[in-house]
Amino acid sequence: MKPDWSTLTAELAIWRAEARALPLWWRDDDATDPTPALDRLLTLSGTLGLPVHLAVIPALATPALAETLRDRPHATALVHGWAHENHAPLGQKKAEFGHPRPGAAAEAQAGLTRLRGLFRDGLFEMFVPPWNRVDPSVTAALPAMGFRALSTYTPRTTRDAAPGLVQINTHVDPIHWRGGGGLADPDAQIATLVQQLQDRRAGRTDATEPLGVLTHHLVHDAAIWEFTHACVSTLLMGGATPINLLSLKGPLP
Repeated sequence: MKPDWSTLTAELAIWRAEARALPLWWRDDDATDPTPALDRLLTLSGTLGLPVHLAVIPALATPALAETLRDRPHATALVHGWAHENHAPLGQKKAEFGHPRPGAAAEAQAGLTRLRGLFRDGLFEMFVPPWNRVDPSVTAALPAMGFRALSTYTPRTTRDAAPGLVQINTHVDPIHWRGGGGLADPDAQIATLVQQLQDRRAGRTDATEPLGVLTHHLVHDAAIWEFTHACVSTLLMGGATPINLLSLKGPLP
């Protein structure tokens, strides 16, 4: 059975009727090297007309990846932690930067330095902590390193994660992580997305935060690719505006 997009299209019709702006951005995590899955991701991005922001793992990134993205104006690199290694205490949820530890700030700085060298002006200085968890001590140190933004998951509670550091999160993730992978229930995802849009209209969450789609191209199956395509297409046809954070003029949203 195909997903029922009617509730989302109805909500987007309200946004259009009320002349509400809905900036849309796309973050895809864990890139390290050119792969057939990456080729498919970049092709889909071009087909949809929605730029993709690749959260690249600095310690594992290859020059070949940078070369692949060099002539892709719709692809922007981000800093995805350092090595995507779990440093969480025993019994805690996975995180590379989610808990205080010696060397964490230095690894974040090393990640930015390495990706600046690889991607140059194709890099947007956004820190994307693996598993979307980051300790406040790391967050506070990011602006002095040269980071402009921080991205995790779920609606932001404040625009500024720290002075000089804008929080721009993601909100839609089609993968059923707790179930071991594969596509999460499509209708449940659509219902959650509609609720998030309603929360924005009602002022319960920040309506100025760009709506973020989160994917992981390396673990997609056919159903995830299909849902991602349909979801982004529905949002764009409903009036969402595609953005590339790297090319935005003026203050970040």
